[in-house]
Amino acid sequence: MSAKQLEQAAQATKTAFVFPGQGSQKVGMLAELAEQFSGIRDTFAEASAAVGFDLWQIAQSGEGLNQTEFTQPVLLTASIALWRVWLELGGVAPKYMAGHSLGEYSALVASGALSLGDAVKLVNLRGKLMQTAVPQGVGAMAAILGLDDAKVIELCAQATAASEGSVEAANYNAQGQVVVAGDKERVEAVMALAKENGGKAIALPVSVPSHCSLMKPAAEQFAPALEQTAIEMPRIPVLQNVGAQAAADVTELRQALTAQLYESVQWTKTLQFLQDEGIEYIVECGPGNVLANMAKRLPNIEKALPLDTKSRLEDALNTVLVAEGKIA
Repeated sequence: MSAKQLEQAAQATKTAFVFPGQGSQKVGMLAELAEQFSGIRDTFAEASAAVGFDLWQIAQSGEGLNQTEFTQPVLLTASIALWRVWLELGGVAPKYMAGHSLGEYSALVASGALSLGDAVKLVNLRGKLMQTAVPQGVGAMAAILGLDDAKVIELCAQATAASEGSVEAANYNAQGQVVVAGDKERVEAVMALAKENGGKAIALPVSVPSHCSLMKPAAEQFAPALEQTAIEMPRIPVLQNVGAQAAADVTELRQALTAQLYESVQWTKTLQFLQDEGIEYIVECGPGNVLANMAKRLPNIEKALPLDTKSRLEDALNTVLVAEGKIA
């Protein structure tokens, strides 16, 4: 499908594609589909050549898979491999795309804004800078459940005021589900306060406190690489994490990608935007089904469908083609 055809086809649909972020990786991802679709291994080979190490070997063996600098290019490549299979099978072009954190880069590649080679190099660097910005064990993240956004923000302010260090809302994932990030002791203080206020708190097994002010040094180092990378306007609108809307131009797009490192992911607003725009079907293009499960809770979403196994891919393809009137 040409760029123009993709753009025209996307405008007529009620489907959106979402791309997962770090945490969705799993050993052996896409192995089953790779046996059927040679394009998956081809996509991994293309990305591996660009970044200089074997992404498929990492994905299948698990060796280094949870190191941020490797996790990010592996996940991005897996998402693009699935996107290419979707198009190869005649899947519809979505009206909008969005990605959660790292997934925003996958969305930009799928939409034609970034080349796969440039994107894997960017996210490999992004992972390295994020990892080195905060010493191991200093930062932390936790999911706060059962409290509204305003209450979580209030508890973060309370915990920050009580001592040195900071903690902030990092991901607004859904109503009653906010992830906080910051200095480990401040995150633990918010967890305790959340429980005192009737909420739940779950420490996340991450090595990097993403989307908080501790990542500002990483963003400053990352900005020049973004400036030097060729980026075009997406052929399908990509809702960016910062602001939950599509960028007006490439300058704004680059600025949002830099700010994304230390500002919160506005996923709740992103999903609300998709609903307001009449989206009824959401396809998660990447390993796992974390984003699909979030979307299933929304009142106007008919189906939220993952793609990462043969049966899931077939179900999503048939469901969306029928819904869009492409097959009876």
